[in-house]
Amino acid sequence: MTKFLITDENTEGYKLEDILLAIRRDMLERCGKVVDDHRGEALHVMDNNMKILALLSEAIGIATDSTAVLNRAFGPSTSADGGEPRIGVS
Repeated sequence: MTKFLITDENTEGYKLEDILLAIRRDMLERCGKVVDDHRGEALHVMDNNMKILALLSEAIGIATDSTAVLNRAFGPSTSADGGEPRIGVS
């Protein structure tokens, strides 16, 4: 059973893009707290965070694209309501 993502067993789960969006939001808030710290370590961490944020943005786009493909091909998911998964097995 998955901890975070929607499945037949975890109908209260989230779409992948929603989790990634929440992580990005948290990271941006945390970055705001260190943006004015100009020590070498803080600048290094901020640089790493900026790279991670770019990768998260890319992952959000990919996850959103997958959802759009599934919605176009099979309509909205009904697995949260006990329906069959759109692809794969239950």
